[in-house]
Amino acid sequence: MNPERGASSVADLLAQGAPEGAVFLSARSPRSLTRADLRDAARRWHAALDRAGVPPGGRVAVVVDDPLTLAAVHLAVMAAGRCSVPLDPGAPGPELRRALRRTGAVVLVADDEAAARLPDLPRARPDRRGRPGGVPTACGSLVPGGPAAPPAAGAATLLSTSGSTGEPKGVLLDEGRLLHVARAVAEHLALTPHDRGLTPLPLFHVNAQVVGLLATLHAGSSLVLDRRFRRTDFWERARAFDVTWLNLVPAILTVLAREEDPPEVPPRLRLIRSASAPLPVAVREAVEERTGVPVLESYGMTEAASQITAVPLGVACPPGSVGRPAGAEVTVRDPTGTDLPSGTRGRVWIRGAGVVGTYEGGRAPERFTGGWLDTGDVGHLDDAGFLHLAGRDDDVINRGGELLHPREVEEVLLGDPRVAEAVVVGLPHDVLGAVPAACVRAVASEDPDGDLAADLDARCRAQLARWKCPVQVLVLPDLPRGSTGKVRRSDVRELVATAP
Repeated sequence: MNPERGASSVADLLAQGAPEGAVFLSARSPRSLTRADLRDAARRWHAALDRAGVPPGGRVAVVVDDPLTLAAVHLAVMAAGRCSVPLDPGAPGPELRRALRRTGAVVLVADDEAAARLPDLPRARPDRRGRPGGVPTACGSLVPGGPAAPPAAGAATLLSTSGSTGEPKGVLLDEGRLLHVARAVAEHLALTPHDRGLTPLPLFHVNAQVVGLLATLHAGSSLVLDRRFRRTDFWERARAFDVTWLNLVPAILTVLAREEDPPEVPPRLRLIRSASAPLPVAVREAVEERTGVPVLESYGMTEAASQITAVPLGVACPPGSVGRPAGAEVTVRDPTGTDLPSGTRGRVWIRGAGVVGTYEGGRAPERFTGGWLDTGDVGHLDDAGFLHLAGRDDDVINRGGELLHPREVEEVLLGDPRVAEAVVVGLPHDVLGAVPAACVRAVASEDPDGDLAADLDARCRAQLARWKCPVQVLVLPDLPRGSTGKVRRSDVRELVATAP
């Protein structure tokens, strides 16, 4: 029996397990953290936050670039009974200042680089016996940015939604929700103490925190943390650490699928997990063929503490499915809230021990009904219980009464090997209401003659009904993204609308 199964808090999770042996390792240095290191960091930070006057449940903004250090601080703050608010360490000073006001943090914990971008914030002196957890600190009242939020009992972390359309909403997650989903992830991936994962995903996002840090602690395994994905030495790093699984996103998998030379995969690699955005079928098939290991697509949300559904290990998955429920209940409903039969497309609703009951500040209350959350996604469940997503409800394009789901068109565009990413959005039209337009990112050096847009237009006309074809295809060197790397459709729509 897994000794971490009964953990009811992050402090319990850190207290369990053998103190020796690396739990988290740096991909770019010989540094690592053992359970003993994590416990010591938790004790030190508990004392430091007491000295700084942070009450139980008080919010602590964390802006640290090094992923190993950020992991230690984030876990320590939660273990100390405070609410960790990890923010993007690459954000400029004005954006950080807005985030601090929005989140209502009591104090800021920052590395030297981030602290330099906020020079006028009051500082607390580090402990003379050494900086808590080995991290430079900038701790002080953030009253100049606005009043601190009242402490919330049980709050473990405050995150922002990473939606691609509207403004992010605050999601307050307690330890019970985080640990419930971490257990579900560890069980889905069949993680054991013999496993070692690798994640280059940002730790201020729910995926890397729950799927990476907490699931690893629950399973008693280990995890390699990288600041970001680097194509040039990715497989070399994975082999050097003898990893057994990878935590990636479709944008990274697209790059790996289109490398010229076949990769030398680690000998113990047994699975690749994909999350954060829809994974094109062609990309999944190409990666599986090149690596010889399954790619398990998953579907999650910040509001559900990450994982909702996932493709099961060792089970044949229908093309385009994001798997079966694995951490939450899932149903599909019509606009009146009535459950729909399998095979019928509608709005995806979820509930479960990992799903929040409200947004910070009570925003969008209409999305929460009777313990269920309206995800805003559109899809259907098949007879075998696999969920198939068609896109976001707000992304649906109503072209003269015909409803077009962008993912269908995006899959056609991604079928061209020269296309790395594709996004289809609706543009206003005086007669039809809206018409589809496409933005694509080409694989590097794959459009030397500028013919790609015309070729993609012809491809769509050959494979799609005429009303589904984009009225314009715009080829860009990159697509506009949010802080987590997810493409922002609202910005794409503006780019296409203003293109000559």
